[in-house]
Amino acid sequence: MNILFVMYDQLRFDYLSCAGHAALETPNFDRVAARGVRFTRAYVQSPICGASRMSFYTGRYVSSHGAQWNGFPLRVGEVTLGDHLREAGMNCWLLGKTHMKADAKGMARLGLSPDSVIGARQADCGFDAWARDDGLWGAGPDGLYDQKRSPYNEYLKSKGYDGENPWADYANGAVDAGEIASGWMFRNADKPANIREEDSETPWLTSETIRFIEAAEGPWCAHVSFIKPHWPYIVPAPYHDMYGHNQIQPPVRHPLELDDPHPVLGAYHEARVAQAFQQTEVRNKVSPAYMGLIKQCDDQLGRLLDHLEATGRMEDTMIVLTSDHGDYLGDHWLGEKDFFHEASVKIPLIVYDPRASADATRGTTCDALVEAIDLAPTFVEAAGGQVADHILEGRSLMPWIRGEAPADWRDVVISEYDYSVTPRADALGVSPRDARMCMVFDGRWKLIHFEGGFRPMLFDLETDPDEFTDLGAEADHADQIDRLYARLGHWGRRMAQRVTMSDDDIRAARGSSMRRGILPFLVDGSEVPAELTEKYRGPARQVHLDGPAAEEDSHDVRG
Repeated sequence: MNILFVMYDQLRFDYLSCAGHAALETPNFDRVAARGVRFTRAYVQSPICGASRMSFYTGRYVSSHGAQWNGFPLRVGEVTLGDHLREAGMNCWLLGKTHMKADAKGMARLGLSPDSVIGARQADCGFDAWARDDGLWGAGPDGLYDQKRSPYNEYLKSKGYDGENPWADYANGAVDAGEIASGWMFRNADKPANIREEDSETPWLTSETIRFIEAAEGPWCAHVSFIKPHWPYIVPAPYHDMYGHNQIQPPVRHPLELDDPHPVLGAYHEARVAQAFQQTEVRNKVSPAYMGLIKQCDDQLGRLLDHLEATGRMEDTMIVLTSDHGDYLGDHWLGEKDFFHEASVKIPLIVYDPRASADATRGTTCDALVEAIDLAPTFVEAAGGQVADHILEGRSLMPWIRGEAPADWRDVVISEYDYSVTPRADALGVSPRDARMCMVFDGRWKLIHFEGGFRPMLFDLETDPDEFTDLGAEADHADQIDRLYARLGHWGRRMAQRVTMSDDDIRAARGSSMRRGILPFLVDGSEVPAELTEKYRGPARQVHLDGPAAEEDSHDVRG
């Protein structure tokens, strides 16, 4: 069996028709959901691209792998999905975005050449890269945001789009009165991107994926990682005007949230992106474009599904559809992601398994608390490998996919966020080591802990599903706060760094040193089987002692 692991960047959990969006039709996402399981309570390990993706790729929490924000290198030697799958006999390929930065210092220290097979894998999150393209090809006074090669820009140039950066000028730019109307500006979100639709980012990567599938020899896992619907919020015709502002979801926000907010949340309310999305005009332009980008993603997913069906590959390919985080779009007076409301930290997750063992769950939903780190062990089990649970901190979803409900499934999910490199840390006067927060959520109560001396936030999603009312300062809820802090403490004490010895290795090692002659703490040897002391008993063959003792015993060795 093969695995098609598809990720959409910044796709909200509730912007699919199968998840209940009132206006946006996504028949191809629904098509996969009708054949598989849609997990309704799936959460990322961090609401920021790089940290979240490194958790997907390592199967480990953010504080375990250490790549806590965009541009934080994933340390050399970290065991990744590719390592686990290759051990199980499955190749692991990348098409599209990772948002990973290589640990160049670590590679140099170990003498790993980026041009070697192992060096290239270290630089690409453990994947073999078919077409890596991280998508954000911005250019400014200090140069390019991303210094790597851009296969997509090369493709556009081959199609006749001129300039050094057609990604910016055409794929993510419109035209207004003969001038470039950049997609970086929200005011241009309602304009069509100045590019043929078939040449835009999502169709290009879909074509690359089809080309890969036609050439690949299995078994394989292909991580197909689309940059959209992530900003810049601009989309080519006909998607740019498919939806109007009268079809967008009203913002989930309340004036109460602006009334003496928690200091950290208040700092995020003051961020440039939040200030923009607090404007009705911005939401009315951006939200329809975001919906158009999703509609294009759905259409291209349909193209991919059609290819799999036409070639018979639907019968031997697991399909996983998900996102690295959500998008506030003005909810809670915020933009971007960077906090722990459901709009940001909750993600879509749909899994289709073609095997007969999954027949019982086709077209169903699962409400279990699921984490992004669960996909890595799921893929290992699906590939027939042994899940290395001393390394992988997630749990395989295969029991749920087979219709089995594990009795000991987790009762909380955890997410972490390090905002030390953001302007919010400066605004709050918080040191880099203290600019951290984390969420623990049990399906009803959501606690957000902040380092730096700030009080916690607390939401009751049963009585307040929109997360308007912060109960973190109320003495009446001290018991819930204490309970969730206890769960957070238990999580914090997990065995996270013993990654070179499995539990089985440890059990096998108990007492094994005695069989190799290490016999400490014995009184006379009778405490252990005689065979363990055999090498230490018998006549002395030579005596090298001086004095009476040597003379007394000399006859024993000299006759």
